[in-house]
Amino acid sequence: MSTIIRSRPWVVLTALIFALCGVYLAVGGAWLLTYGDTPYYLICGLALLGVSFLVWRGNQAALWLYTAVILGSLIWAIGEVGIDFWSLVPRGDIIVVLGIWLLLPFVTRQIPAGRAATLPLAASVALAIVVVMVAFVQDPSDKVGNLPTDKVADAGADAAQVPDGDWHAYGRTQFGDRFSPLKQINSDNVHKLQTAWTQRTGDLKGPNDPGEATNEATPVAVNGTLYFCSLHQKLFAVDGATGKTKWVFDPHLYINPGFQHLTCRGVTYHESDASAVTSDGTPAPDECHHRLFLPVNDGRMFAVDADSGKVCPSFGNNGEIDLRTPHMPYTKVGDYEPTSPPVVTDKMMIISGAVTDNGSVKEPSGVTRAFDLFTGKLVWVFDPSNPDPNQMPGPDHKYVPNSPNSWITSSYDANLGLIYIPTGVQTPDEWGGNRTADAERYASGVLALHADTGKLAWFYQTVHHDLWDMDLPSQMSLVDIKQQDGTVVPAIYAPAKTGNIFVLDRRDGHLIVPAPEQATPQGAAPGDHVSPTQPFSALSLRPKELLTGKDTWGGTVFDQLICRIAFHQLDYRGTFTPPSEKGTLVYPGNLGMFEWGGLAVDPQRQIAIANPIALPFVSQLVPRGPHNPLWPAQNEVLSPGGEAGIQHNYGAPYAVVLNPFLNPLTTRLGFPIPCKRPPWGYMAGIDLRTNKVIWQHRNGTLRDSLYNSALPIPLPPLKAGVPSLGGPLTTAGNVAFLTSTLDFYIRAYDVTNGKTLWQDRLPAGGQSTPMTYTANGKQYVVTYAGGHGSFGTKMGDYLVAYALPDQH
Repeated sequence: MSTIIRSRPWVVLTALIFALCGVYLAVGGAWLLTYGDTPYYLICGLALLGVSFLVWRGNQAALWLYTAVILGSLIWAIGEVGIDFWSLVPRGDIIVVLGIWLLLPFVTRQIPAGRAATLPLAASVALAIVVVMVAFVQDPSDKVGNLPTDKVADAGADAAQVPDGDWHAYGRTQFGDRFSPLKQINSDNVHKLQTAWTQRTGDLKGPNDPGEATNEATPVAVNGTLYFCSLHQKLFAVDGATGKTKWVFDPHLYINPGFQHLTCRGVTYHESDASAVTSDGTPAPDECHHRLFLPVNDGRMFAVDADSGKVCPSFGNNGEIDLRTPHMPYTKVGDYEPTSPPVVTDKMMIISGAVTDNGSVKEPSGVTRAFDLFTGKLVWVFDPSNPDPNQMPGPDHKYVPNSPNSWITSSYDANLGLIYIPTGVQTPDEWGGNRTADAERYASGVLALHADTGKLAWFYQTVHHDLWDMDLPSQMSLVDIKQQDGTVVPAIYAPAKTGNIFVLDRRDGHLIVPAPEQATPQGAAPGDHVSPTQPFSALSLRPKELLTGKDTWGGTVFDQLICRIAFHQLDYRGTFTPPSEKGTLVYPGNLGMFEWGGLAVDPQRQIAIANPIALPFVSQLVPRGPHNPLWPAQNEVLSPGGEAGIQHNYGAPYAVVLNPFLNPLTTRLGFPIPCKRPPWGYMAGIDLRTNKVIWQHRNGTLRDSLYNSALPIPLPPLKAGVPSLGGPLTTAGNVAFLTSTLDFYIRAYDVTNGKTLWQDRLPAGGQSTPMTYTANGKQYVVTYAGGHGSFGTKMGDYLVAYALPDQH
């Protein structure tokens, strides 16, 4: 043996490599075959073992056999996934590399192989490379089309209240459209954009901050001044032309690592004059005629003078109200967190808030409340789990614990006097065996209330008995849709985590786009149940086909095989497969296909831009037992500090473990590779006249992903299509912007066809929604690049503004 190794070391090494690869694929392939999946891996593994034996014997038949392996692998891969670059690569990269290895001179010199054996092997390697190159320049997931360009409607009733160059609310207007009528920057000149200024807040993640520390703020703009909140909810006023800070208001946030969220998505602006009156009809205090409402994660709300940065003293207790006391159950700081800006009417500020997901059955209420805009007095409540949701609190009544909450901004139609609230589900999210009919009544749907009284107008439920955290995650968009006969229908577009976009008449909640009930998988955990049907909207970006083993992915054939086996070990029977002790594949995943960024709607062209996500999650119920007690130990922090990993669900029969569906082996090695093939994120264009998706393109690269950062050499920025957290902005200049992808870019897109027109590198993760405004007659596009703790992007404190170069 030692003589052979000394005389033919490369043959020995080659035989060993092929033997190890063959054993791995043969054993894994046999395991996979027990699930009824493809026999390819077993066959390939046995063939590699044959090549290893022939190489060891110095037999040129090794090259002929491996030629057959390459050609057979190529035929199998194309037959299974087509000419798809990202799907072909893990099926063939190692196979081709091994073929090249066999052709190297130091190997062929020790295997007496003539041209008759080497040429076919070289040709098969070349053919495989050519197929991959052809696949690289096309995209079978791409959908090409053009949105209509003609303007058929007005900008919307709420837009008339906002000057063209301003941005007064989270979605610019309280219609939640994220549309600007500005067109100084347009699809013809957007490629000339340059950084105009960068402002740093100095507010960075600290050692006591939770993992879900996120910079998601969208600034508001009023007359050339920007107002936005940083990580610890400091409120900044910034000169829109120069980026210089005018003032800073610090609410002195109380924080600890047990908070589930550390997030401020923005503030809301309101103007009044000397004629303003309170909700009681009395004259409003003569102060703060330009005021900002700042939600703070420790459960407070501030009213701040936009001109001076001082609190408005007549609002609540010297400018602030405490949303946790005196009537909220379970008032521990951090369990109730207002993370999103409120709605304002001419007399009231209306706020909902996030409660800790999956911490305990003893959580605060998700009640929505209206406070007097000027005095902070409580005017009305809507507590979804209360049999009388409008019952005011008092000495003998507190809000109902664990009432379904709404954690994102609502929408408001002043003409109809209705506020539209996207609701979630009673926590624990993945266990519903103890929910009452009252707790289910207004969960996971569109809740329309009369803004002056809080009385119910109508409700539409988008998920029945929600066990997947498939709430409505974003501010809904109000659009006046012009019909072919000239009539106008006031519609509401409600994007759901499921990928459905529910379209309803916002006057009465009747469906405009059909959403028929369809049968869904059954088999809930003991003590729970599953709704037999769920509504599925005809307007949707959800996957139309079930995932199968061929949809699994990896960087190589080895980890793709691991993901394929892991896929079969989970319970998956399509959307709404119930959570299980075995482990359930949740797709669309817990991030949802839509998240808090929502849609960007051009009401004039009647079109919408979206950035859906396509990343599966795994949900596994963990029964109570000695290592999973029913209640926490004394003084244990209940809040998990994030929404992934173990979720305790204290008081419920099960805890739950939630994670993205990642390769179990490579993740442990520092390479968190998704187990579903790309794309994991898109940009999409929707025609609201026909309610059809017209174009859809994968969006974003692996340049800044965790997968890349673990490699010693950065990968090239290949367009894979990555997840995004944040929303798009669209403008009358036929250009849309997005900054929220896993890679650190701001990108501009042609609204009509979705093509990328421009991009620029951001200094940190851009998990926020950009906005645009004018200052001194010049249009700027601004984004907050501060990163996202749980999304894994680089943290920072950068407010970055872009503009066209000055003309000289």
